[in-house]
Amino acid sequence: MTTMLQLRDLSVSLGGRKRWLRADIPPVRAVRGVSLTLAPGEILGVVGESGCGKTTLGRTILGLQRESGGEILLDGATVSGLDPRAARAARGAIHYVHQDAGAALDPWWNIGRTLEEALVIQGVASAEERRARIDEVLAAVGLDATARPRYPHEFSGGQLRRVTLARILALRPRIVVLDEPTSGLDMSVQAMVLTLLRDLQRRYGLSYIFISHDLSVVRRFCHNVAIMYLGRVVEQAPAAEIFSNPRHPYTRALLAASPSLEPENRPPAAVPQGEPPSAARLPPGCAFSPRCAHAVAACKTQDPPLTQQGTHATACWRWQELATQLAPVA
Repeated sequence: MTTMLQLRDLSVSLGGRKRWLRADIPPVRAVRGVSLTLAPGEILGVVGESGCGKTTLGRTILGLQRESGGEILLDGATVSGLDPRAARAARGAIHYVHQDAGAALDPWWNIGRTLEEALVIQGVASAEERRARIDEVLAAVGLDATARPRYPHEFSGGQLRRVTLARILALRPRIVVLDEPTSGLDMSVQAMVLTLLRDLQRRYGLSYIFISHDLSVVRRFCHNVAIMYLGRVVEQAPAAEIFSNPRHPYTRALLAASPSLEPENRPPAAVPQGEPPSAARLPPGCAFSPRCAHAVAACKTQDPPLTQQGTHATACWRWQELATQLAPVA
């Protein structure tokens, strides 16, 4: 498969400022040396605890957040480090679906005006063409023209997800960053949203970056999965491998903590204790070592590289040893 989107050693620093007569506040390294690829038609899942940098990574790919290191390539051309006007033109194929669909829509504008605004900004001058495209995308997400005069407060949570998808589809994207698209929805609505996303992918030839906490959704929806911890990818592999043969202790802990209909059939797994350390004050060595039951001296002094073996990459000094000692998680 060819590569459409590529991240090379991407880093993002947030905040930080100088203060008069007091110590400076250092920036927080929200993303640390992330390298990922996305192929046409691929669904890449990005998983991790809150604060691990998933959303910051998605916003940086879109261009809403400026990277502090590394580069982003789209179709082999560098699109990072550009001025805002050039970046908008270069990244027109990438769009973002916000986690909070209601907050992403102007409550004072009806849906027709919201969808039309994006087309006007993108230079679709003909009112007839804008109207036809709006009706087309509304139908594609399971709504109809009667939705145009309605306002966001008149829609349910699942319908608002459909509206935000319609706004993105109207711009003809190739890559869509989905930030927690099923959060806050009941199970039946989640299933409908996921089915819709699959249908839209086939119809429009989309590739997805799927940011989620829900491992059960990631398992059945994504082709490949990247596990993030404190801004860094600690494990990456095809979804089937991640769930059948997790290598990193953090990945095992996430899988062990996920809900199961038959928890009594699961072997005991080491669940990390305490909260993750602050991203502003990372511990030496592996950032997961303070919470890892399998950490040794080397883990606390040296940060393990993300090492590729076949289709599976892991950042852990002991993963080969632990693979022979620990029982499967699921």
